[in-house]
Amino acid sequence: MQPGLIIIIAIVSAILSFAVSFLLLKWWFSRKYAEWQIIERASLDAERKSIRKQAITQSRAVLGGRFTEQMAPYLPEFKYDPTEARFIGSPVDMMVFPGLSQGEPTEIIIMEIKNGPCAQLTPVERKIQRLVEEGMVRWELLERSGEQSSLDEDLQP
Repeated sequence: MQPGLIIIIAIVSAILSFAVSFLLLKWWFSRKYAEWQIIERASLDAERKSIRKQAITQSRAVLGGRFTEQMAPYLPEFKYDPTEARFIGSPVDMMVFPGLSQGEPTEIIIMEIKNGPCAQLTPVERKIQRLVEEGMVRWELLERSGEQSSLDEDLQP
């Protein structure tokens, strides 16, 4: 055999070996990539379902909590006359004026309603609690000036 032919055969077989190896590796990596995609899609779907379920559960808890806050005066645990309670919602849930129904309020109660085993005051609610406990509460009267009243009279038919 001629040395040139041997070199050509060696080069062609090297190119064929490289091409076959490349195609086999490409097929193997493509298969592995497709398997990885299937696993990741399943994982993402499961995570999406979990997040959706958690959001629904949390939403129900929030709605249930708001319902409980507004219905608190009618619950058996409520110690005051429901007609003397005023729902505020934020930053505190309710104010109660014991004795108001007889026209003789005796105190003012700022009430926060919590529901559930993990119920905790928010930082703002804790701050308001501290302000009340420290006596940092006052009465203020806002009176409208006569100028504003005359404007209201001009608007009446």
